[in-house]
Amino acid sequence: MEVTSEAILGWTRVVVLLLGMGIAAWMDHKNRRVANEHWIEWSKPAVFIWALDLINQGADWTIYLTASGVIAYASISVFGRPTWSDARKGSRMDRLFLLWYMLSMAGFIAGAVRYQATTPIEVLLGDGDALGMLWWKTASVFLVIFVIDLAWRFRLLHGGADAKALMWVALLIPTWATMPQIFSTANDGIILLPVSVALLIWGGLAFLFIPLIMLVLNVKNGHLRSFADLRLAWHASVISIDEVTKRHVWLLSDTMEMPNGETRVVHHARAPRQTPSEAVLAQQIQRLEDHGLTHVWVSFKMPLLVFLFPAILPLVALGEPTALLLNWLA
Repeated sequence: MEVTSEAILGWTRVVVLLLGMGIAAWMDHKNRRVANEHWIEWSKPAVFIWALDLINQGADWTIYLTASGVIAYASISVFGRPTWSDARKGSRMDRLFLLWYMLSMAGFIAGAVRYQATTPIEVLLGDGDALGMLWWKTASVFLVIFVIDLAWRFRLLHGGADAKALMWVALLIPTWATMPQIFSTANDGIILLPVSVALLIWGGLAFLFIPLIMLVLNVKNGHLRSFADLRLAWHASVISIDEVTKRHVWLLSDTMEMPNGETRVVHHARAPRQTPSEAVLAQQIQRLEDHGLTHVWVSFKMPLLVFLFPAILPLVALGEPTALLLNWLA
């Protein structure tokens, strides 16, 4: 492999991606929370590498300010949205952020006017003015951040850490041109999904293996004692009732009063839509203990970041999954 500035920046991005996402996945696994400070700290190398990449491509001030606008929009997810009201009341941070937004907007508009002769079709075909295509590629990252933010607000992405992680990936690796290609030429296609979306797809594919893994583990551990247990064995497991409050799980076992007045233990196939409070969970556990249960069925809370981290491997090795599939079918 030829050692070029693009290759060095590309592999540096991969190293930062592995480190930043790996630490975030561990934090999410242990505490089910990733502090905003993590994304703020790891955004520094992402922004620095992006700036070096733009310098290497000879970007002008409009492109830098357009990239600045993308970063400013993504920053709302960790810093919040500044307001004119707070700025008038003397909030220094709100004033600085609003000034940042206005300067970035001015650069975005100036870039749109300067490179209006370059069309999106030329960008897709890679046959246009170099700086014009660079401006379009930089501006397109804003759309990626917007879609991720929209998915978060509409609860298509349930975890704030998941959305922030994908936004961070979009800043770290804004285009496929900045991603090293190892075993695949699928990234040579004209239309490709953004890198952050491709990572989400690879991570989502990992979920397909969960039912098989859970079923094998339950058979191995002797939790599959009847045919009825198959309702739960493909996505849940059995643990000691004393461990329920110590682990990140949803309790699926409960008691139910039957029409004849008898109270029976039941095992729900689905996790509750809302996580019960500590008091409600304690009452549920007490009811089960009163019926003599020592082990219960639970569904593990599996954070998406735990699946996004290993998904980096196929992302780097194989590239964009839909393009890879189309190439395979062709």
